[in-house]
Amino acid sequence: MNITAAQEGLSHGLRVAGRAVAARSPLPITTNILLATEEGRLKLSATNLDVAITTWIDATVSDEGAITLPAKLLTELVDSLPSGPVEISVKRGSHSAHLAAARFEATIRGMPADDFPVIPSASEQAAAQIDATLLKEMIEQVAFATAMDDTRPMLTGVLATFSGTQLTLAATDGFRLATRVGELVEPASGDFSVIVPGRTLSELARILPESDAPVQIAVTPNRNQIVFRAEDLHVVSRLIEGAFPNYKQIIPTKFSTKIVVSTGELLKATKIASFFSRDNSNAITLEIQPGDEAGMGNVIVMGSAAELGEDRGELDAVVNGGAARVQFNSRYVSDVLGVVQSPQVGLEITGPNSAAVFRPIDSVEYTHVVMPMHTGGGR
Repeated sequence: MNITAAQEGLSHGLRVAGRAVAARSPLPITTNILLATEEGRLKLSATNLDVAITTWIDATVSDEGAITLPAKLLTELVDSLPSGPVEISVKRGSHSAHLAAARFEATIRGMPADDFPVIPSASEQAAAQIDATLLKEMIEQVAFATAMDDTRPMLTGVLATFSGTQLTLAATDGFRLATRVGELVEPASGDFSVIVPGRTLSELARILPESDAPVQIAVTPNRNQIVFRAEDLHVVSRLIEGAFPNYKQIIPTKFSTKIVVSTGELLKATKIASFFSRDNSNAITLEIQPGDEAGMGNVIVMGSAAELGEDRGELDAVVNGGAARVQFNSRYVSDVLGVVQSPQVGLEITGPNSAAVFRPIDSVEYTHVVMPMHTGGGR
């Protein structure tokens, strides 16, 4: 193999593919990146056996070939090389690659490309297409609500439901629920649901190209893998088997108090209160007070810990309904407010022990439910 590629393009490609490199694995080759020539370009692939990422970069190909090289060493080396062309050459039958750039050169020992795990074909007919920018936004508003532990594997995933012209993403860790609806470029090939690992979607959102071209989504015939195809990018992931909770039952349909408040001001007050609540299970208290004027009132955000002290932040708010007092985990509130793109957010409360609903006031496409904390308890 003999190819020449720009240092900037090669560095970017290695970082993209490298997000799927196994951190630790009983299969040493999965800590490598596969470099292979394909149709006059350089293909870079990596897999941790749960997810595989393939990207293509422009290159001048003098001799076809393939090799796998240690991902960490290769990426560090290329990132440190001067801007300009980088030549990579591999002698036939050799398992080492020679890199040369400007006045630098190095030899990296690798492993045969034939030993690299087979990455499933991404040739399946697309079941749906969605704008890349929209998909990235949807993932960022939902994926953080997945569970971090594997006690209930389904909750580590995001339920993706394709129905007509809509894609709905839903995630819950048992204490909060995030749902986001988005429009597909054209109707899906059928109505179906799959559970995609939350980590896969988070990685996908980080590496999706800034492009107007839609992302094609396909599911393998045996329904155990999903494929995302974008410009110069293929991401293949296993799917999670099992039944996702009926999340629609969790979303309250009635409320006794609703406030509309500045998203930024509530986020700031929540973060300040969280400084005082770290040693108190991250519990912050929201006290809602209707005002004398029609619809006007305020919300008071408080944090406290016995050995640290307490704080109190007061915000103007539109209040419909009666007074209310409820405790939340400050991290859950900060997380949702951090992804609400509306300048104002609505908060619907039924009672101190009932789920509360956060919604941007200018959209019905995003819903976030947070379970309250009980006084004297932690979550």
